Amino acid sequence: MQRSWIICLATAVALLLVYMFTDPILRLLRQSPEISTVAGRYARWCVRQLFAYAVNFPMQKFYQAQSRVWVMTVISGAAVGVHALLNWVVVAKLGRGLLGAAMVGNASWWLINAVQFVYVVGGSFPEAWTGFSRKAFASLGGFVRLSLASAVMLCLEMWYYTAVIILVGCLKNPEIQVGAVSICTNYNIWTLMVSVGFNAAVSVRVANELGAKHPKAAKFSVVVAVTTSAAVGLVTLLARKQLPRLFTDDEQVVKEAAKLGYLLAATIGLNSIQPVLSGVAIGAGWQSLVAWVNIGCYYLIGLPLAAVFGFKLKLNATGIWVGMLIGTVLQTVILFVILFRTKWQKEAMLAEERVRNWGGNVELPTVQEAR
Repeated sequence: MQRSWIICLATAVALLLVYMFTDPILRLLRQSPEISTVAGRYARWCVRQLFAYAVNFPMQKFYQAQSRVWVMTVISGAAVGVHALLNWVVVAKLGRGLLGAAMVGNASWWLINAVQFVYVVGGSFPEAWTGFSRKAFASLGGFVRLSLASAVMLCLEMWYYTAVIILVGCLKNPEIQVGAVSICTNYNIWTLMVSVGFNAAVSVRVANELGAKHPKAAKFSVVVAVTTSAAVGLVTLLARKQLPRLFTDDEQVVKEAAKLGYLLAATIGLNSIQPVLSGVAIGAGWQSLVAWVNIGCYYLIGLPLAAVFGFKLKLNATGIWVGMLIGTVLQTVILFVILFRTKWQKEAMLAEERVRNWGGNVELPTVQEAR
């Protein structure tokens, strides 16, 4: 966790320039001056949250690795209540607007960090936390390389959908189609949150099982996570026809969104599985491999096809979504093939080697003992 803090805080410092110069960056991307000005001001107010994220994310993984998820959930749940109350007072009652929202967000995130940190150092993890150590600065190179690969992998996945919306915005008369795609994208993100939860859980679970040299348990964790996540995606699809009216009363937008219904259904089905596969990749240390898979499937195949279908073949938003979906299908198939061909016992050995490189010599059970 301490190594992660060092890396995340250094990354936050690097990203500080983006926060400080959000206004000119957005203007460079041809956003309206009004939006750029407000967004730039809000980003500067939220700089404290940037560093709060850097502190919080490693602690999240630490709690998950120690199987104390419910502690983290209770702390976050209480913070959400405080956050809602403060927003009501500062934004609604005192009328502080965006500045008030930023101030409340800063306070809420640092409140979560403070409580979680006190719980960690208060003796709740006597074996996992023994205080700050200079060893956190050792072997940072390999840790940074793995962290960068993981960051690239996840960023490529998230930016993919943003790029799709940007493409739709380049169509002629984009208002209705952007509205329809935004509805589908938002609903997709709602369902994706469930799968992202499985992503976090399975990445930690697989890493723990491989680190403990339990290859069969790691494989079983993958099967359970994929099956459960797919079931969640299937249940979500049942309400897809009523989806657009939850967001708008504009009949044109509803009609356009309905055209994307079947494509959205397929996307949700895939996205209920794909984040879990990515979580397995994180837990097994395959971030670099998956990052290259994402580049090929998303940016060399998916987006170019989306542009061809949307603009060249004049299929508009439907064509762009089809191209995006093809990239997602290809990526999911490749990840399944990788998982199917994985030798989990070998992965357990590699995990042990990483533990020894980063954490020193520790006593680990043999694979035979783990069985």
